[in-house]
Formats: sequence, structure tokens, C-alpha cells
Amino acid sequence: MTAHVETRQRLDDREITQVLGVVEAATKADGVRPLNEHVMLHLRYGGDPQARSLLMYDDETLVGYAHIDPTDEVEGPSGELAIHPAHRRQGHGTRLLRAVLEMSGGRLRLWAHGDHEGAGALAASAGFERVRSLWQMRRSLSTPLPSFDLPDGVRLRAFVPGQDEEAWLKVNAAAFAHHPEQGAWTANDLRQREQEPWFDPEGFFLAFRGERLAGFHWTKIHGSSEHGHEPIGEVYVVGVDPSQQGTGLGKALTLAGLDHLRARGLAQAMLYVDEANTAAIRLYESLGFDRWDVDVMYAATQPPSAGRNRTPQPPEPQPES
Repeated sequence: MTAHVETRQRLDDREITQVLGVVEAATKADGVRPLNEHVMLHLRYGGDPQARSLLMYDDETLVGYAHIDPTDEVEGPSGELAIHPAHRRQGHGTRLLRAVLEMSGGRLRLWAHGDHEGAGALAASAGFERVRSLWQMRRSLSTPLPSFDLPDGVRLRAFVPGQDEEAWLKVNAAAFAHHPEQGAWTANDLRQREQEPWFDPEGFFLAFRGERLAGFHWTKIHGSSEHGHEPIGEVYVVGVDPSQQGTGLGKALTLAGLDHLRARGLAQAMLYVDEANTAAIRLYESLGFDRWDVDVMYAATQPPSAGRNRTPQPPEPQPES
């Protein structure tokens, strides 16, 4: 049997293990994981029933994987793919991308994590255009952090699983009402992350004004087995209720989370921010962050009617100042 692609709605345990093997090998070779968190959660728990997995085989060996998420009706389908390092430069990436394009109807947004030269060459060969850049920024936690004060009348406490989900989902939806990914989180999205090994409620800060949730900073710690580097802290999600924006709460929450990550003995902290979000970049630079790496989104030629001029929203929220 020659190289071929098989399509699945859900993967069985054996296929999941094979895909994770490809992901691990690619992460080790490239220094960055080829699939984002959303796709990894889909692999482990399942996701939208419209999503599809494509498996690239060479004879009986899995050499590549692609994920297609068709749920954004305005921007169009998005995808990610990975080829095992031992099977690159053999045309597998081209064949897998062609299969993804056929399934998506020729309209596709494709993430390349780490902006590797090979990914750019593959995208260019298929006629894709570079349409968006997402910065990863980092700062050392061994250098001093700016001091901060919470706004008057605001107190912090840790998230309590089984108690705070409803209030958090409400504020998250309000804070990111115009964000097509983060603002649409459901109770199941939150519950899946609570089941992840990295979840730590002590690093999930809630800010209350009286009895009302005003904002939050959810930190994350991840490391070598998943991302190809030593453990590092992340400014995972910072959100402020619209009624509390402009009070300095977002900046204070960010610094409270960074203090927590430093107290955990971590050497560095990271975050993601859209290159077009210059106000957020300036804020993070004022807190000691510098650009470390870039993820790039490529897009295939789109039909003229489908929102080509819509400004893309960053997948990782940024704090309000």
C-alpha cells in the first residue's frame, strides 16, 4: 500500500497514541508543538462533531496528522498539520495539505507554530498568503516585578472548582464578547481544562468587588514533555468585566499572577499576543516582556463574499490596562 490519507470524525485509542507520537517527535525536532491546545483537547476528549482528523499513512506507518475545524462560518475553516520528522521531504506534507484543502472546499486558514521555514515553503507552494502573526513574549522571573495595588474595594482569592464556574463563564463571556473563540467558552470547555494535569486552582485568581466577580487571571505551568522546553509559567487568560475596565485591574491581575509564578520557582513567564494589538504589546513591554517567537497564520484564496476584510481576533486574550 502506498501513501494515503484516511479521514476520521473520532479517533480510537490506538490512533490517538499514534498521533501523539507524531506530535512528540515533531515537538522534539522543531522546539515547538505543532498543534495548539484546542486541537490537543479535541484529540483527548473529542470536540465539535463537525471537526475532522486526517491521518497520513505510508504503508502502515502514520507519518502525518491534520485537524480541520469548520465551526467559524465567517472566517472559514481552520487547520493544523504535522509531519513526523523522519518522513519529511518526501511529499507527505504536500499530499496531506491537498487533502485538507479538498475537504475544506479550498477555503482554509492554516496555523504554523514557530514560523519555520519549511512551513512557509509548504504554504507558499500551495498559494497561501501570510495573514496574521501571533507573538509569543517572555520575561525573566528572576528580575524584579513592578509593584501594584488593587483598585479600591477589590479583593483577590483563588478559584474554587465546583463553586465558581458559573460566575467565571459569565464574566469571561462579557469580557470577550467580540472574541469568537474565548468568548464562546462553555461549561464543558472549562471542565475539560479542569481535568488537565496542569490545572491548578491556586494559580487561578478571581477579583471580586463586593460579591460580584470583576475580573480574573488564570495562570498555567507547562513544560518539557508537551512543549519542548523546561517548565515555564504562562499568562493564560486575563479578563476584566466591561464595567471594571479602565480601573487598572487588568494590569494588577497580571502582576499578581506573575508573582505567583515566580513564587513557584519558575525562571520565566510567557504569553501570546496578536502582532496587530499594539496597545497590549506596549503594556507587556512595560512589564518586562520581549518578543520570543512567532506563530503565523496562512490563508488560502477565499471567495470574495466571505469576510476577507474582517480584522482577526487573537486566540489568547490580553489584559485591560
